[in-house]
Amino acid sequence: MTTAVPSPVDLVRGARHTAYHLEMRDGYMRSDPWFVAWREGRSEDFQQRKTRPWLDLIREVTARGVEVRRLRIVSEPVSEYIRFEYETTASNIEAGERIRWLPRRRASDLALPGNDCWIIDGETVLFNHFTGEGEVSPEGKELTTDPAVVKLCVTGFDSGWERGIDHEEYRI
Repeated sequence: MTTAVPSPVDLVRGARHTAYHLEMRDGYMRSDPWFVAWREGRSEDFQQRKTRPWLDLIREVTARGVEVRRLRIVSEPVSEYIRFEYETTASNIEAGERIRWLPRRRASDLALPGNDCWIIDGETVLFNHFTGEGEVSPEGKELTTDPAVVKLCVTGFDSGWERGIDHEEYRI
């Protein structure tokens, strides 16, 4: 019997204390309608982002005391996609996420996992797999509770978080 891997939404919704997201790519799903709207300067379409379900979820979980952090490790100068993320981060912060940016050159001596991941309550890791173009890979997601893997991810995230720059202070 195959067990389905839960979605990030399900894992974050079920978090009791913490939900940490480690992002290490310079571009993701360039087919995303929000990115396309931003790129094309369609601000009216883009402004609708503030009411999207993800932000509602973040408001829900942070209201019950879950700490949601996102660490973005980025190359500098930043890519177009990272510029998009930077310019649209305010809505995530307004919803309750804490976001830090870590220039890749400052992460060289950190032990980090090989893939982006969600770390839930320091007990569960959901790896996200992407293609070279930044689209979701056919392998999609991988869930683990292996203590050694979880420890690597928690340690890497915490180390990066300490070096990271709060969104309000980071300049691209």
